[in-house]
Amino acid sequence: MTHALPGYVCPEDGTRADVRTAPWCCPVCAGPWDLDFAPDPQAPLEPASGPNSLWRYASALPLPGAFSVSLAEGHTPLVPLAERVHAKLDFLMPTLSFKDRGAVMLAELARRLAPQRVVADSSGNAGTAFAAYCARAGLQCEVFVPAGTSPGKTDRMRAHGAAVRVVPGGREAAAAAAREAADLPGVFYASHVFNPYFLHGTKTYAYEVWEELGGRLPEVLVLPVGNGTLLLGAALAVRELARRGVRTPALIAVQAEAVAPLAAAFAAGAREAAPVPQRATSAEGIAIPAPPRARQVLAAVRASGGTFLTVSDARLHEARRDLARRGLFVEPTAAACWAAVGPGAPGDPLAGRTAVLPLCGAGAPSGPRA
Repeated sequence: MTHALPGYVCPEDGTRADVRTAPWCCPVCAGPWDLDFAPDPQAPLEPASGPNSLWRYASALPLPGAFSVSLAEGHTPLVPLAERVHAKLDFLMPTLSFKDRGAVMLAELARRLAPQRVVADSSGNAGTAFAAYCARAGLQCEVFVPAGTSPGKTDRMRAHGAAVRVVPGGREAAAAAAREAADLPGVFYASHVFNPYFLHGTKTYAYEVWEELGGRLPEVLVLPVGNGTLLLGAALAVRELARRGVRTPALIAVQAEAVAPLAAAFAAGAREAAPVPQRATSAEGIAIPAPPRARQVLAAVRASGGTFLTVSDARLHEARRDLARRGLFVEPTAAACWAAVGPGAPGDPLAGRTAVLPLCGAGAPSGPRA
């Protein structure tokens, strides 16, 4: 029933569009869409009585009616890292990263819109998630990846039945190729950056934290930021839960020191982030030189009373080894938040406050270097 789907609205110029016929970006400014949706704060929110997936928060999600796409994603556990710090183990998702939260939403949306094919662009985790959830939904999926993407990642996408298109060049070249394909008739662009339904999937991260902490949120949410989809999803949930009387946390955003356009803009007091050069870093999952939702990320962090932190690759590797010694083996990007606020971090970024941080992606079986 697509007639009940919330429509798109551009946060920059107010342009509105029907989700059934809209282009993948705002036709006026070419920016990403937001969603014309706000859940009713009076609607019952009883996740414990719902399914064992993120659909347990159906009353707060923008896809009304019965859902059919799921791999029992979500409801990942919290484990203590320090006296007042917990980690949320999103690397225990079905495809081993937090991207499942948004991918299941876009796959369910695409199932309802019934396109001829779904296209996505990714350098790894997002592509795997879209491939898996499109397979679950019975949708034809095509993933554009940059040259140099590891065979292990592309093999996983193909294993789910996706067609993988390797694009010469870097991450932006792959995105450009996917967007060219997205302009063709009968194509649904499953963009984790431009499509706001993805953000309404990632917001379940904060809803789960609220549930797992007994109906409250910590004083701080520490979040890795590249394109900012997890942080913006968390900010959505924080605003929605605030309407239910829940105390709001500060948002601490973490970027790789090598590629940190948002941290630089925040420090300069700017509303927008200037693009930066693409530099090599182990935290490749958050190394985004020109995030399209930069203005929204900066505004969300400022509104929360939070800040930005950056981490060096050396600090990242220390934190990853520390997590592994605690029994938590994650990919390098997933160690960024612990690198920013864990043992040995400069200063006292948490100032004794309670905090939750995500471990967003599983480590490769080869193991971390000593």
